[in-house]
Amino acid sequence: MRTLVTGAAGFIGSTLVDRLLSDGHDVVGVDDFSGGGVVANLENARQHNRIGRPRFTLVNVDVGAPELAGIVAGSNPDVVFHLAAQVDLRASVSNPLFDARINVLGTVNVLEACRRAGVRRLVYAASGGSRYGAPTRLPVDETAHPNPLSPYAAAKVAGEMYVGAYAAMYGIAPICLALSNVFGPRQNPRGEAGVITVFGTKMISGHAVTVYGDGTSTRDYVYVDDVVDAFARAGRAPLTTVGTYNVGTGMQTTVADVHRLVAEALDVSSVPHFAETRTGELHAIALDATKAARELGWTPAVDLAEGVRRTMQWLRATLDPEPTRLVDA
Repeated sequence: MRTLVTGAAGFIGSTLVDRLLSDGHDVVGVDDFSGGGVVANLENARQHNRIGRPRFTLVNVDVGAPELAGIVAGSNPDVVFHLAAQVDLRASVSNPLFDARINVLGTVNVLEACRRAGVRRLVYAASGGSRYGAPTRLPVDETAHPNPLSPYAAAKVAGEMYVGAYAAMYGIAPICLALSNVFGPRQNPRGEAGVITVFGTKMISGHAVTVYGDGTSTRDYVYVDDVVDAFARAGRAPLTTVGTYNVGTGMQTTVADVHRLVAEALDVSSVPHFAETRTGELHAIALDATKAARELGWTPAVDLAEGVRRTMQWLRATLDPEPTRLVDA
């Protein structure tokens, strides 16, 4: 199968590239490295090219650029996985026009490229953590009405609506995966989007951890390998399978519990500093993924404690690849 992945050098995108190559597919990766993607994330993909027939190509281009249409047409993919996005909530609040340019106009440009190239299957990374707003009952399923409460959430839902419009007008067969809070290796340890890697980075470096709010807010944390499995299943699903699918565990975990799990995985003592809740953040969310289990055959396999352990193992190696050793004089 020929595939194209936008945001290919990012945290989730590069992990998806590895999975697609491992499954035997050809992959064209698109990334302009402006949103957190790094070349090192694609080392495994480059290694695939060294040991066999080259099946991975990287194209450095903005998803909003006019050249994207020619790239999609030239690669003739069976499936386009659209993961490129601006994911920083605070950046969306401070600069909503920038957020919309990437998350709305970029998505429209991807859809136009798919339309012109005759691509039927598009898999879109939607935001399950923000699309439902503050639902009164958790876990929330896909029948709940979207209620975005931040510029980031509004832009991601707008992208989802454009996907639906292109499906109706041009016969594109889309699957939108509404992702809960994804975590795991390769998540930017110096960013703001992933609380687990942010906490881990602070603890490893010996700095105080800041918890926004009182520590009781909850999220649904899902491990990156499980998320990538959902993308892989969506990509090979029959074209009659379309719609929005939640990708989460259905379980709520407080920020305080996440702090404890990270400290335990690192075997450190850490007392958090509490700060005022940030604008646009929700108090609680968890996703009901029953529909994904029924129609895509997807269920999460890695529990939170094990995922945190794996992530901290990677983070230690990334931040301190050659730890200081004490030697006898």
